[in-house]
Amino acid sequence: MRIINTIKVALRALRRNTMRSILTALGIIIGVGAVIAMVSIGNGAKSQVEAQVASLGENVITVFPGSFTTGGMRSGWGGASTLTVDDAESIRREVANVLGVTPEMRDRAQVLANGLNWNTQVMGESPDYPSIRSWKLSDGAMFTDQDVRSVGKVAIIGKTVADQLFPDGNAIGQTIRIRNIPFKVVGILAAKGFNLFGQDQDDTVVIPYTSHMKRVARRPNINSIMVQAATPEAIDKVQQDITDLLMQRRKGRDQDFTVRNQVEIAQARTATADTMTVLLGVVAGVSLLVGGIGIMNIMLVSVTERTREIGIRLAVGAHGRDVLLQFLIEAVILSSLGGIIGIVIGVGSSELVSMKTGWPVLVSPTSVIVAVAFSAVVGVFFGFYPARKAAQLDPIEALRYE
Repeated sequence: MRIINTIKVALRALRRNTMRSILTALGIIIGVGAVIAMVSIGNGAKSQVEAQVASLGENVITVFPGSFTTGGMRSGWGGASTLTVDDAESIRREVANVLGVTPEMRDRAQVLANGLNWNTQVMGESPDYPSIRSWKLSDGAMFTDQDVRSVGKVAIIGKTVADQLFPDGNAIGQTIRIRNIPFKVVGILAAKGFNLFGQDQDDTVVIPYTSHMKRVARRPNINSIMVQAATPEAIDKVQQDITDLLMQRRKGRDQDFTVRNQVEIAQARTATADTMTVLLGVVAGVSLLVGGIGIMNIMLVSVTERTREIGIRLAVGAHGRDVLLQFLIEAVILSSLGGIIGIVIGVGSSELVSMKTGWPVLVSPTSVIVAVAFSAVVGVFFGFYPARKAAQLDPIEALRYE
């Protein structure tokens, strides 16, 4: 019962100075609201990057050209390609825990069909491509290994290309011309949207890599090799095995390729989002600290104003711990109420930002719990000194105080 009575006394004291109590809690309200809003926006950006990386496929390892030295000239990731189809086939045959491999060719070209034209990305791939990229077809079917062996003139098109060249929706079985070479459309990829590099993934035409090499690009080397590991746990081992195999095929030559897995790409892309989230959280946390100092300041003023009241309570039998508890409860109530209001403002602000700007937001329950807990801790930490000062007052001196 004593604790309940103490809480009632504390609430009455706060109600006596309602405006001052609201202004005191304002620092905590702003701090908690800022923490939740900033962290929500940061988490939303991170989740968007992770979703975009996931759209690249499951357990994907990519071999890029580059990282070589020739005649004193050095090149890094993405340099002149020395990768070959034989490299890709060796990976398929000799590396364990590999579900799919596709040699990749990439070029931009003007594609004509149906009296219309569209500049798009033309990809040369193997039939494993949709499986590796976790990319379903909305219509038609993927070309086959026979199409690859026969250098077939068949194509799979993305939704953007289908919309631009065949606005009536009848794309399957139609002919498109890539650099004046006719290709029959046998399938349409499901819509996938933009990737983490800001490129429209649906703005693409996929043809057999042999057709791309011999009919479109007419060059012997491929742009990259995409490999799908059997499980997430196998990614590191497969990546190392690919590196060892390709180095073995180079027979002592300098490494002229770079192997990256999906996790490394995701980490590189989310590192900035993580850094910004931490920085924004720290800045918002400073406002919580300032709010706590405001609480301590007002509580010290309250102790001074209520010195005579404290003296009377001590004179009629209240213990020092009762006075300590009362002022501590007042500080905790101020900070906790500020925290709750701050949560509402923070969640509302993040949703408003999302509506106005289109930025993704992700309100984390953890950030809400931490914000409330931190606001309560702030109340205890910054309220303890004023409460202790009140509890240590001499009753005689307190009763004399004017």
